[in-house]
Amino acid sequence: MSTSQRPSRGTLPAHGPVRRFLPAALVVIMLVAAWQIYVVVSGIRPQVLPSPARVVEQGWMHRDDIAVNAWATVQVTLVGFAVSLVVAWALAILVDFSPRLRRAFVPLFVVSQTLPIIAIAPLMIIWFGFGLLPKVLVIALATFFPMTIGLIEGFAAADRDAGALLRSMGATRWQQFRYVRLPSALPRFFTALRIGVTYAVVGAVFAEYVGASSGLGIYMSVQKNSFRTDLVLAAVLVTAVVSVALYLCTFAIERVVAPWAMRPSRDRHHD
Repeated sequence: MSTSQRPSRGTLPAHGPVRRFLPAALVVIMLVAAWQIYVVVSGIRPQVLPSPARVVEQGWMHRDDIAVNAWATVQVTLVGFAVSLVVAWALAILVDFSPRLRRAFVPLFVVSQTLPIIAIAPLMIIWFGFGLLPKVLVIALATFFPMTIGLIEGFAAADRDAGALLRSMGATRWQQFRYVRLPSALPRFFTALRIGVTYAVVGAVFAEYVGASSGLGIYMSVQKNSFRTDLVLAAVLVTAVVSVALYLCTFAIERVVAPWAMRPSRDRHHD
C-alpha cells in the first residue's frame, strides 16, 4: 500500500467505530429477541415481565412525562458532576503540590468509597431535605474518587526528565505543573471521567428514588408502586441512553482538550 493510501497516523478507518460496537450491538439484539420470545411463549403477565415491544410502546405513549423527568435527572446529574469535578481537581492539585497532604488525604479518599450510597442517600435526605443539595452531595460522593485518583496518578506519572529540564531552565513549580504534569495527567483523567460520568447518572437516579419531587428515580418509584413494570423499564432504558450519551460526550471533549491523548500509544511513543 502506498503512503498516500494509508490512513494518517493517529486516525482510524471510517469503519473502525462500526467494527468496535458491532459485537455489542449483536449481543443486545440477541438478548432482546430472547426476552421477546420468552414473554410470548411463556404468557407471563406484563406486571411481572413486559415484552420489549410493550416497554417501547408504553414508553412512547408516556414520552412527555418521561421526558420531563429525564430532563430533571440530567440537570441534577450535570450540577452534581460539575461540583464533583471542581472538588476532584482542587484535591488532586493540592495533593500533587504537597506530599504530606497525599499521605493524609489518599487513605481518606479510599475510605470514602467504602461508605454504601444506599445508606448515605437517605441520611442526606434527612439532613438536607428534598431539594437539590442532597442529590448533588450523593452524586459528588459517588463520582469524585475515580477522577481524583486518576489525576493524582497522572500527575505522578509525568516525565521526570522533562521536569528536570524545566527546573534547570529556572522554571517555577507552577510552570513545571502546567507544561509537564498537567498534560501528562489528562489521558488518565479522561479515562476516569468516563467512569465518573456513568456513576453520576446512577447516583442521581438513586438519590431521586430515595426522595425527590421529579426525576427518573421518583418516576420509577411511582410506577413501581402502581405495578407498571413496563414504564419502570422504559425509564431504565432512558437512563441507559442518558448515560451512554454523556459517556460519548467525554470523547468529544477529549478530542478538543487533549487530542494527543486519543492517539494510539505506539504513535505517541514514536513521536
